[in-house]
Amino acid sequence: MKNNPQIKTWTSEFGGEYTSRNTFKSEEEFNNFFLKRYLITRDEFYKNYLSVIPFESSILEVGANIGNQLSSLFRVGYKNLYGIEIQKDAINYAHQSLPYIDIIYGLAQDIPFKENYFDAVFTNNVLIHISPENINSVMEEIYRTSKKYIFGFEYFSDDFTEINYRQKKGLLWKADYCKLFMQNFPDLRILKKKIFIPQDEPDNKDQFYILEKF
Repeated sequence: MKNNPQIKTWTSEFGGEYTSRNTFKSEEEFNNFFLKRYLITRDEFYKNYLSVIPFESSILEVGANIGNQLSSLFRVGYKNLYGIEIQKDAINYAHQSLPYIDIIYGLAQDIPFKENYFDAVFTNNVLIHISPENINSVMEEIYRTSKKYIFGFEYFSDDFTEINYRQKKGLLWKADYCKLFMQNFPDLRILKKKIFIPQDEPDNKDQFYILEKF
């Protein structure tokens, strides 16, 4: 794990710069960012598209950063929220700004919780930063720790497609992550799946999906 180039990059100053770019001054600013990009605020998005997941569910975010997504989930009614993150500065920031959400250090390839510990496990633009060589092991950990639901919001492409990320290679891939989960775990079924077109990047696609163990 220590020799993983993606982990090295995201725990370096480069990762800290990412956190700074994604630190919003207020809940309103965060929601307006998504409103401009997807024509729906993040809070409205979770309220509308997560209705199949009960509010009392325990939910883990893999790659929570400073907790933007978890904070939005909290606002729409989910209270049993947890996150893991590899950037320690992001974790410290989250502890100060979101004391009602438990975010701890942890790797996507080795989630520090028992099997079926959470009702739902999710990612938001995190799988896109996992290399094709490691994606299956990350999905296995997400599957292992989820009792019932897996959901995600990730860059979409029919096939694995690498794109440069801030002039760097080996850090960003688009793929059909929903299909990959289905191929890896035959006891999953799709509850919801939808493609979103970013208004500021109309040539790209993002995919939201909810999967359920049955």
